[in-house]
Amino acid sequence: MNIHRPIYLQKLIDRRHNGMIKIITGMRRSGKSYLLFNLFADYLKGEGVDNQHIIAIDLENIYNEHLREPLEVLQHIDSQVKDSKEYYVLIDEVQLLNRFEEVLNTLQKRPNIDVYVTGSNARFLSKDVITTFRGRGDEVRVHPLSFCEYISAQADISFMERHLNDYMRLGGLPQTIAMQREEQKRDYLQHLFENTYLLDIKERYDIRNDDDLVELIDIVASSIGSLTNPTKITNTFKSVKQSNIARDTVKNYIDYMQDAFLIEKAIRYDIKGRKYIDSPAKYYFDDLGLRNARLNFRQTEPTHLMENLIYNELRLRGYSVDVGQVNVFTKNEEGKTERRQLEVDFVCNQGDRRLYIQSALNIDSEDKQNQELASLKKIDDNFQKVVIVGGMQPTYRNNDGILILNIFDFLLNKVTV
Repeated sequence: MNIHRPIYLQKLIDRRHNGMIKIITGMRRSGKSYLLFNLFADYLKGEGVDNQHIIAIDLENIYNEHLREPLEVLQHIDSQVKDSKEYYVLIDEVQLLNRFEEVLNTLQKRPNIDVYVTGSNARFLSKDVITTFRGRGDEVRVHPLSFCEYISAQADISFMERHLNDYMRLGGLPQTIAMQREEQKRDYLQHLFENTYLLDIKERYDIRNDDDLVELIDIVASSIGSLTNPTKITNTFKSVKQSNIARDTVKNYIDYMQDAFLIEKAIRYDIKGRKYIDSPAKYYFDDLGLRNARLNFRQTEPTHLMENLIYNELRLRGYSVDVGQVNVFTKNEEGKTERRQLEVDFVCNQGDRRLYIQSALNIDSEDKQNQELASLKKIDDNFQKVVIVGGMQPTYRNNDGILILNIFDFLLNKVTV
């Protein structure tokens, strides 16, 4: 099955010949190998690069086990470099290569070798990449399939709402697309979470008694779209689980989940005060299928899933995303000034662009409209304000200049924001 991933392919194309090691990171099974060995290699061939100048090494292949040794892999590459033309070295699962940092740094100094690698599991997480290859590595973060990519792999796109419901429930890991039965997809996701992602974290950080870690993952999965922090979670452990887990341990476990690309953190931003408020924050799962699998598909509230979905799409499009806060001062019945805090779901920044976005499953009543629009109306700058609405209602701009955007128009890029 051929799934087009134009955003990531373009990122690799843009980084050709930049003198740096292109490091493709992301959660396990998100499609990094396919991007490198299929989509990017095919692009190079289409540009006239012959096979002899593309050196592809799959270190997961047992036949390539000898290439996991530094001198062996360097000799293998040297033996294939026959002239001064550009060679493309593509290495999959580079963390299996002993002393891979030294090997990559050696290759990076070769004038006619352009290096691209993928890495995953507990030995190759984001912080490692940034630290090891500071100034020499160029990271390309790969996420699971976006809804647009997911739809491109469907044989029949007539039932768009059904596809969106399936996507929000079962996520966008590419392997699930080829599976025919929902039961098979659910089993795959649950097994993958338990025996890959969770195992990676436990092995990397030598966590032997993992009961608290498992409970924490479930708590975070249950609270997507809600403000929380390590202190609040610690108190939940004490009151509900009768656990004396320390706040610092909770913070560390959350950091581990972020390093493994399972979740991302969106911190609060005071829009009028133009400052960040570090705590509490919101956490979103990089793949909704994995999040739902963790909770045995019991908590699939469309309001929270849609918010998580929009966050993921915005991150995919290159925005930094915060949770907005607008302070409003009003007079009470006694004439005293009171402060209220209104929330903007997403404050999105990309260079000098900014968007304010609310996620609303529906705005089918006047009260609901007023609730969703209240915070946006209190923002007195000229950046675009958007409410993304579920369902198939038409997209339009209201009298306040706020764009009421259909979720499908947003996800399928039919309306530019």
